[in-house]
Amino acid sequence: METDEPNTESARQSIDIDEISIDILPVLYEIIRSIEKDHHDNTAKTRESQDCSQKVLELQKRLNQAKADIRMLPGIEFSKEQQLNHLEALKTQLRLKQELLQKYRNLCPFKFQKP
Repeated sequence: METDEPNTESARQSIDIDEISIDILPVLYEIIRSIEKDHHDNTAKTRESQDCSQKVLELQKRLNQAKADIRMLPGIEFSKEQQLNHLEALKTQLRLKQELLQKYRNLCPFKFQKP
């Protein structure tokens, strides 16, 4: 029995942390700045309120995009404990390989006899 849906693991694209752009500070700054403005005119207040609403929607859009990007990071599906265990296993492998390399470096080179 074969389904048309791709495997979730193979369908999931992987991205690098450097590819994620979470640029929310300018939008936050604009929202805070528009809230802090003191308007005496009601039309200006209404216009600023509408602009602020648009900026909040832009912020929400950027946050949703950041969430989607973060979900695509490799290893994000593992818990902190699983990641730490995997890291410890990799450190152990590295240490053992370094010890093995050092052992091979310290071996006496073969002496070849001339015929």
